[in-house]
Amino acid sequence: MSVGVNHYLFVAIVMFVLGLVGVMKRKNLLMLFFSSEIMLNAANLALVAISVHHKDLNAQAFALFVIVIAASELAVGLALLIRFYKKTGSIEIENLSKDAL
Repeated sequence: MSVGVNHYLFVAIVMFVLGLVGVMKRKNLLMLFFSSEIMLNAANLALVAISVHHKDLNAQAFALFVIVIAASELAVGLALLIRFYKKTGSIEIENLSKDAL
């Protein structure tokens, strides 16, 4: 039994749903960032699986672009998270307000 594109898409869907549940249920900003990264990786997995299936490199190039955007988003998010922690002493979402940053 070989692994087909359907298997990769199923794993991507499961990863995306787990990331979405993490974004909606978590109250910790760091876990929120991790969940959003899982969602972006699920989208990358789907893009690469479809790209290999259609033998077209355009989706793989787009997946590389998504990886770069995710890395920059994580760097900016972690910088904001460190500033937020230094000011409030917590990384909980309930403590987030306009004047906290």
